[in-house]
Amino acid sequence: MFLKPLFGIPDKLLDKLVGRVYSGCGIRKYKFNPVKAGTLTGMNMNVEELKTLLEKLRRLPSETEWVEFKEAKSNFPFDDLGKYFSALSNEVNLKGLDFGWLVLGVSDQPPRKIVGTNYRPNRPALDKLKKEIADHTTSRLGFEEIYELYRPEGRVLMLQIPPALQGIPTSWKGHYYGREGESLVPLSLGKIERIRGQVLREDWSAKVCEDATLDDLEPEAIRFAKKQYKEKQSGHAQELDQWDDLTFLNKAKVCISGQLTNAALVLPGKGRVRTLPFPGNCAAILGTAKRSRHRKRL
Repeated sequence: MFLKPLFGIPDKLLDKLVGRVYSGCGIRKYKFNPVKAGTLTGMNMNVEELKTLLEKLRRLPSETEWVEFKEAKSNFPFDDLGKYFSALSNEVNLKGLDFGWLVLGVSDQPPRKIVGTNYRPNRPALDKLKKEIADHTTSRLGFEEIYELYRPEGRVLMLQIPPALQGIPTSWKGHYYGREGESLVPLSLGKIERIRGQVLREDWSAKVCEDATLDDLEPEAIRFAKKQYKEKQSGHAQELDQWDDLTFLNKAKVCISGQLTNAALVLPGKGRVRTLPFPGNCAAILGTAKRSRHRKRL
């Protein structure tokens, strides 16, 4: 990335800015309360919304490689669970999606009837599953969340699977898995190389931030950046005094044809929370001039 050498962004801050933040279709962890059937406690999503999500998944084409349905009426082999985790995680990465889903308690053939599952019937056992899976995967990836939905036909488990990390295929016990249509197969060499090559291809800091304008930048921070730039490029000091802000940002290579890049927003962005198209549509706290004085010199 050119972001770090240009502005001297500390590793921890950079990781926060470019880290993956998942929305998960607006779902958050919940605790089902059987006493209040039809309600969820401690959630941003109600039962009806969760039902809608399930119905959308059930209507997906049969060859979808990022969703898998299993009846699992009484149990599901742990090793198979891990293999599907690896496969779905890798396929989600390759398709640029936020999540994959392993749904238990639903038949895998259209019309995908709900049959109900008794897999790990108590919540503590389900929560332990996250660690148990992470113990055997690359970078200790685990289920983003595990949801229980009670329908008249029976209990459904919806296991939310994150994508493989950029450049790192998700393995299960040292082996990589993928999908070919509905089949679980070893991840092909071509797909492994596609994931591994993402680190070389992707430069988040160089991408244009479509919604950003000069109004999103702190004038004091730009003045400070100009001062530092002038000290480093002393031969252009007089010339720099004639540049307007947009010209300066173009010369500093944090602006492309008048459009701001993500790199431009990290240092001179206004000190407020603003939702911009950072990875995962996260809300980033953009830096201020005052904070930039404590960073390394340009």
